[in-house]
Amino acid sequence: MTVRIPFLKSPSRVNVIRLNGAIMTRQGGLNDQSLAPAIERAFRKGKPTAVALSINSPGGSPVQSSLIAARISRLAKEKEIPVYAFVEDVAASGGYWLACAADKIFVDPSSIVGSIGVISAGFGFTDFIARHGIERRVYTSGKSKSQLDPFRPENPSDIERLKSLQAEIHEAFIAHVRASREERLSKEIELFDGTFWTGQKGVELGLADGIGHLVPMMKEIYGDKVRLSVFGPKRPLLRRFGTELAAGMSGQIEERALWAAYGL
Repeated sequence: MTVRIPFLKSPSRVNVIRLNGAIMTRQGGLNDQSLAPAIERAFRKGKPTAVALSINSPGGSPVQSSLIAARISRLAKEKEIPVYAFVEDVAASGGYWLACAADKIFVDPSSIVGSIGVISAGFGFTDFIARHGIERRVYTSGKSKSQLDPFRPENPSDIERLKSLQAEIHEAFIAHVRASREERLSKEIELFDGTFWTGQKGVELGLADGIGHLVPMMKEIYGDKVRLSVFGPKRPLLRRFGTELAAGMSGQIEERALWAAYGL
């Protein structure tokens, strides 16, 4: 039986949301649908004093990044709970978008942060199919319906349209970062061209607030007896047993490429 002593203040509780992986809609990736239950519980369970984000993500979908960050920001405002982000290996591109949902960002000196930009990549197979005598047949209603077809030569108007879309998404990313960190950002260097930096340099540039790891920093702020509870998306059953579906191979390759961009 637990005996509670009146007026004795209980230790602070910090709920930790684990954000580990590429941000994508496929099963196993970080996305709003898979994370929503964990995020909602983290802000409600046990009346937390604060919420900490443990981030290790090379980025991915800008829409999912925005949805996840918006959910965290909304709940933090509704519950009046401070949010701290702690970067492990990397919080780049969409991963940094998530970090900017926090009131303060802490990094390891060797973490990678930044990469505030937008990228679209693919392959062209026009010579390949011509060499193998393959004929491409596409029928559309609407002249722009088959834009960026990898089996046809690049169309300058398609590229112009894509770059226009990227510019709009990039502006939304920049606006999010500025809204979160405007007064802290360095004015001495261009921060929004897709460059990424180490955690130490990120602190100097205002992309992060300090060097610090989750457990010791939470103890420093909330006392040695602070209670930490971890929340995160449930892993798909097949992944728990180390089994991968062949249908997910393309997603795995995409995720591997995202990590590799930062030497990981």
